[in-house]
Amino acid sequence: MKTRTPLLRITMILGALHALLGWLLLPALPVGPAGWIVGALILLASTMLMPMTIFARAVTSDHHLADRLAWAGSLCMGFFSSLFVLTLLREIVLIYPPARLHAEASSVAVLVLALLATLLGFINARRVARVLEIDVPVAGLPKALQGYTIVQLSDIHVGATIKRAYVDAIVARVNALNADAIAITGDVVDGTVELLRAHTAPLGELRARHGTFFVTGNHEYYSGAAPWVAEFRRLGMQALMNEHVVIEHDGARLVMAGVTDYTAGHFDAAQASDPQAAIAGAPAGIPRVLLAHQPRSAEAAEQAGYDLQLSGHTHGGQFWPWNLFVPLQQPYVAGLHRRGKLWIYVSRGTGYWGPPKRIGAPAEITRLRLIAG
Repeated sequence: MKTRTPLLRITMILGALHALLGWLLLPALPVGPAGWIVGALILLASTMLMPMTIFARAVTSDHHLADRLAWAGSLCMGFFSSLFVLTLLREIVLIYPPARLHAEASSVAVLVLALLATLLGFINARRVARVLEIDVPVAGLPKALQGYTIVQLSDIHVGATIKRAYVDAIVARVNALNADAIAITGDVVDGTVELLRAHTAPLGELRARHGTFFVTGNHEYYSGAAPWVAEFRRLGMQALMNEHVVIEHDGARLVMAGVTDYTAGHFDAAQASDPQAAIAGAPAGIPRVLLAHQPRSAEAAEQAGYDLQLSGHTHGGQFWPWNLFVPLQQPYVAGLHRRGKLWIYVSRGTGYWGPPKRIGAPAEITRLRLIAG
């Protein structure tokens, strides 16, 4: 019953949106009544499949079938997203009387553009994340830490559409970078340990001079944070749950701190995110790096005196037009930013969530190099 009610509500909302799309677009397409019927059936199928992106495992105990349903739902979500937005833009343009002369041609153009965007986005999303090199100037950086490298992974979202093969490819690419430290800034999984353990196992093969550090994202809490933290520790990662470690590097020291997800307190009050607590007892006068899944931890991080915050969560917007809405929730969308003495780097993510679709926000493995500032 707990699953049935939200599933029904979401399906009803999607049904209304698909009906609106059909009403606006289908009559203008030069396909005749038979084509309109086919189009209506496709829209109906999309209405039923899109919720499976989230609810597939709730409607069937067959894991393979659930993955196929989630795949189909994700593809429908990506295509519908572009088609719906482009159709609305077309309607706005058609308010201008001369544009109405091109109503039929514009309907075909909208359909073709949505298909092309979905195809291009799929290709971009499914290729292995690129390596992005970023230099971060840190005031007072000890000479021994000049060039210290942190490789950041974020938002891999291992689940129905991202499996072991992709994780293997990421691990191989990261290990080739010979990092001093590896930072995983949350949202590694979408599913339980039981279902995904075999697919996250390659993360245990990550290699860096000072190890791999991990913090939780909101999706870890959706998937069972405690079991996943235990699993990642079993794989050899160091989970930083509002805590820090001091790294000794060629005679110099660096604080690597991590906080639970910004929303963790909603799931477990004892795990409320606290950048100040994470740095408690840390030595003064040495560089401080904070791993925090969401960029909006930056205000507290600045107040706590960190030099650098590494975050993810936003996916860089993943694809238009949703990138336009990210700033409504987060202060930074992607890239390197400055807040007082604090640098914030926001990864576009190493995987994707929902539709296998990325446009203008390519997935990344980020190699950050500390330099004297």
